[in-house]
Amino acid sequence: MQTVTSTDLARNFRVMLNRVEFQHEELLIIRNNCPVARLIPDTGVMTAAEAFSGLYQTLQQEAGESWLADSRLDDGKDGEVRDPWAS
Repeated sequence: MQTVTSTDLARNFRVMLNRVEFQHEELLIIRNNCPVARLIPDTGVMTAAEAFSGLYQTLQQEAGESWLADSRLDDGKDGEVRDPWAS
């Protein structure tokens, strides 16, 4: 963990923040020779594709087929679009 004074942090904030974000460094901020805060990198952000990547492993076969059937726009009847809200 890198130690940095509050003055250095204020003068080089963009550089220090980039070190935390891109190089995943932790910074211990000191003021008057006392630690006052710690900057740590946040966990990564998950995309929608990553969030749904394991869905097929947990979804039961019947539920998957039902979901797929409900998501279709047409029923195969003369190419007309079905109303998803109709009962």
